[in-house]
Amino acid sequence: MKEIGGRFGTSVLTYFLFLKWLLMFNVVSFLINFGFITIPLLVYDHSPNIPEGVSFRGLELLTGAGYFNYSVLYYGSYSNETLVGLVAYDMKLAYFFTISLYMVLCGIALIFSMAKSFKKNYVLADPASNSAWQLLCTWDFSVTNERAVKQRKNNLSVQLKESLSEGAQKEMLTLSEKMKHFGVHLGSWLLSTGLAFGCGAGIYFLCQYEQQSTTDESSWTPLQEAQTLLVPFIVSLMNLVVPLFYALFKKFEVYSSQRKQIYALVVRNVLFKMSILAVLCYYWMHVVAKKFSCWESMVGQALYRLVFFDFLFLLLGSFFGEFLSNLIGRKLLPSLGVPEFDVARNVFELIYAQTLSWIGIYFSPLLPAIQILKCFILFYVKKVSLAQNCQPPQRTGRAAQMQTILIALLFFPSFVGALSIVAYTAWSLTPSEQCGPFRGQNNTFSAVGVWIEDLQQIPGSQWAVWIYHHVIRSEVFYFFLALIVIIIIYIFWQVTQGRKLLIAQLRQQIINEGKDKSFLLDKLQNLQKSNQYVKQKHPNKRTNWRSKDLPKGDQSEAMAQALLAKQMFEEEERSSSGGVPVPADIPTSSALLQAMLARQRAEDGEFEVHRMPDMHLSSSSAVAQAMQARQASLTRDSDQDYSGTGFFGDTSSAVVQAMRARQTAEDSLSYSGSDVMTQVMQARQRAEESLQDSAPAGPSALIQAMLARQQAQNEYDDGY
Repeated sequence: MKEIGGRFGTSVLTYFLFLKWLLMFNVVSFLINFGFITIPLLVYDHSPNIPEGVSFRGLELLTGAGYFNYSVLYYGSYSNETLVGLVAYDMKLAYFFTISLYMVLCGIALIFSMAKSFKKNYVLADPASNSAWQLLCTWDFSVTNERAVKQRKNNLSVQLKESLSEGAQKEMLTLSEKMKHFGVHLGSWLLSTGLAFGCGAGIYFLCQYEQQSTTDESSWTPLQEAQTLLVPFIVSLMNLVVPLFYALFKKFEVYSSQRKQIYALVVRNVLFKMSILAVLCYYWMHVVAKKFSCWESMVGQALYRLVFFDFLFLLLGSFFGEFLSNLIGRKLLPSLGVPEFDVARNVFELIYAQTLSWIGIYFSPLLPAIQILKCFILFYVKKVSLAQNCQPPQRTGRAAQMQTILIALLFFPSFVGALSIVAYTAWSLTPSEQCGPFRGQNNTFSAVGVWIEDLQQIPGSQWAVWIYHHVIRSEVFYFFLALIVIIIIYIFWQVTQGRKLLIAQLRQQIINEGKDKSFLLDKLQNLQKSNQYVKQKHPNKRTNWRSKDLPKGDQSEAMAQALLAKQMFEEEERSSSGGVPVPADIPTSSALLQAMLARQRAEDGEFEVHRMPDMHLSSSSAVAQAMQARQASLTRDSDQDYSGTGFFGDTSSAVVQAMRARQTAEDSLSYSGSDVMTQVMQARQRAEESLQDSAPAGPSALIQAMLARQQAQNEYDDGY
C-alpha cells in the first residue's frame, strides 16, 4: 500500500483501500452465512443429495448449473426441517434471521462509515475557496518518486490556472456560446440516458428470448446449458464498452470545472448500471418466479454467471485496456502515451460486483465466497498492471472526499436497491413448492408467524407473542418509529448548524484578533519611530538641562508665584493649628495625587525649557520661597513630634504642604532654567527625608508618598 501511494498518490491508493475494505466485508458476510446456515446442514447431512448420472464436467464453473445446482451453493439445497441433535435447530428460522441479521449489519456499517467520513471531510472541513485549497492542501506528501513529483508540480500549476480562470470564463462567454454549451450538454445527457434505457430494454428482450428456449434445469442438454451464458456475456460486454463511450463525451463537452465533469460521468455510469440491474431483477421476480419450479436456484445461477463473467471481463479489461494500450503508446503511437489508471471506472466495477453479491445473498448464501476469491485475485492483478502499464492520473481530486463519495454510492443506490429486492422477495413472492427451507409457505416471512404460534404453547413466552402481534405487525409502531427517527435527524441537523455557526464566529474572532494585533504592531512601530526622531533631534536632552547654568532675566513673575505659594502655605498652617486630626486615607491619596501632578508639571516644564531656550527667567526667589516652605514644615513637624492626637493629621498636612509648595515652585519654574528644577527637586527630597525621620508613628502616608514619588521619578526618567 505504501508503495502504491508513494508512486501513484492517494487517489489511486483509495481504490485499493476500497477493494481491501470490500474484501473484509465479504469475509464477515461469508462467516455469518456459512456459520449459521451451511455448517448446521453439513453436520446434519454429510452427503449432498445429488441424483445419479450427475457429475462434475467443468462447464459448471462457467454456468453454475449441473453439479453445483445440487450443492449447498444455492437456495434449493437447504432443508426445511428442524435439525435434531444436541439442540433443535429450525432451518427456516436460521435462514431468515441470518439473512436479516446480515443485511442489518451491512446497513449499520455503511451508515456509520458514511456518516463518519462525511462529518470529517465535509461538515468539519474548511469551506475555503478552491484556489486556496489547491494552493495549501492539494500536495500529496506520500509521493516519493521523482518523476511523479515533477508531474504533480505541473498538475498543480495547471489546476491553479484553471481554477483562477474559471470565473473569468463564465463572464467571458457570450449568449450564443452559452446556448451552444447548453445544447451540447442537453444532447449528451439525452444520448447517455437513451443509451442506458436502450441497453436495459435490449437486455429484457434478450432474457425473453432466452426464456422461450429454456426449461427446467433437470432436462438441460450441454448446448442449452451453454446458451445461458449469452445474457451474462452481453451484460458484461455492455458494462465494459458503454463507460468507455461515456468517457469520450469529455472531448466535446465543456465544463467550467473538472469536478462537474467527474460528477456527470458518475451519474451517467450509475444510471446505466442500475437500469440494467433493475431490468434483470424485474425479469427474475416476474418471469422466472412463475415459470420454474425451483426459481430461487435459477436466480442464484444467473447471479453466479453475472459475477463470474464480470470477473473475467475485469481481467480482460486489465489486459486489453491497460497492457495493450501501454504497448501501443510506447511502441506504435507514442503520441497516445502511457495510459492512466482510471479510478472512477474501476470503482464502479467494484460497486456493481458488490451489488450483485448483496442481491444474491438470499438466492445463493455462499456467493460471498466467490466474491472473496474475486477481490483477492483482482487486488494483485490490478497492482501488477498498475505498476507495469499505467501512469498516475493527470488530474487528482480530494482523496478523502472521494472515499466518502464511494461509500455513499455503495450505500445508495447499491445497498438500498439490493435490500429492496430481498425485502420484496421475502414479503411478496411465494416460495417454491419443491425446494428450499420455505417450501409450502405463503411467503418467507410466514415462517416467523408459524414460530410465534408454536411459542403460544410454551408457558412464559406470552410477552414475545404480544410483541409480535402489537409491535412488529403494527403499522402504528413503524409510524412512530419513523417519526422519532425524523425528529432525531432534525435535532442533529440543528446541532450541526449551530456548530457551523459557532465555528464561523470563532474564525471571525481569530480574524479580528489578527487585525487588532496588526493595529497594535503598527502603533508600536510608529511610537518607536517617533522616539528615534526625538533622540536624533535632542541627543543630549537629559544631561544638558541639569548641567546648564542658571539663566538671568526678569524675575517678577517667578517672585509673584513664590509669594503666593508661601501665603497659601501659611494659611493652611494657621487653619490646621487647632489639632483636628485628618483621616489616614486622605494624606495617602493626596500625596499620590500631588506626586503625579508634580511629575506631570515637571515634564511640561522641562519640555518648555527645551522648546524656548531663549527665555531667561530667573527663579532664585522661587527657590528661596520653596526652601522657606520646607523649613516651616520641618519646624512645625518638630513641634508636633510628641502630640498624640493630632500627629497623623499634622504629618499628612506637612506632606501635603510640602507637595503643594513643590507644585507651586514647579509651576513658577515652568519657563526657568534647569538648575532651578534641580534645586526644587532636591528641596523636596530633603523635606520628605526630614518628615520620615521626624514621624515614626505614621509611616503609612509617608511610605506611600515616597513610593509615589519614586514611581513618578522612574517614569519621568524613562521618558527619555
